[in-house]
Amino acid sequence: MLGIPRRYSHFVFAAIQSGLTCFVAAGIASLPSFAMGDFAHNWMSSWLMAWATMLPIVVVAAPVIRSLAVVLTRDEQPDPK
Repeated sequence: MLGIPRRYSHFVFAAIQSGLTCFVAAGIASLPSFAMGDFAHNWMSSWLMAWATMLPIVVVAAPVIRSLAVVLTRDEQPDPK
C-alpha cells in the first residue's frame, strides 16, 4: 500500500469516490460519440475535466453530507425481549 497517514483518509476517499463517479458518468455521456469512432478520447477527456471539477467539491461536501446523514438517522435500539 501507499502508506498514506490515516488523517488524510478524507482526501483519499474523495479522490477515489469522485474519480469513480466521474469515470462512469463520463462514459455514459460519451456513448453518442461511439458511432463516430472517438469514444475513448471523448470519454477520457470528459472524465478528466469532470474529475478536476468534482474533486474539490467532494472534499468540501463530504463532511457536510456525513454530518447530515448522522442527523437524519438514529442508533438502533436493542430489541427488548
